[in-house]
Amino acid sequence: AVLLLESGGGSVQAGGSLKLSCVVSGFSIGVHCMGWFRQVPGKEREGIAGFRRYGTMFYVDSMKGRFTISRDVAKNTVYLEMSDLKPDDTGIYYCARDLRNSFCGGGYFSVADFGDWGQGTQVSVSS
Repeated sequence: AVLLLESGGGSVQAGGSLKLSCVVSGFSIGVHCMGWFRQVPGKEREGIAGFRRYGTMFYVDSMKGRFTISRDVAKNTVYLEMSDLKPDDTGIYYCARDLRNSFCGGGYFSVADFGDWGQGTQVSVSS
């Protein structure tokens, strides 16, 4: 069975850092493209960063600078390091797999192309 399990969220003060993990079972992240997303209160789910084919990293422009994506294929885990967190970063953070291979091949980073979502991990940033 496919399972994605996010962890590492928590409550931090503004300016703090967190490192999120997404442990995957049921498929290999080495041959599938993965993405990190978040849903903040009152807004639609949005993309943060992802791995395209051959492990190429991609970042949404607005997320560049404070977010760093990485992966450990041997552990079948993807990571999202977040720094200089702001109250606006409060939300639920998810990882997911590119089911249509469109983003993987260089296409648009679209929430609609991703599936096998994890349950998410809550990040709360206080001012």
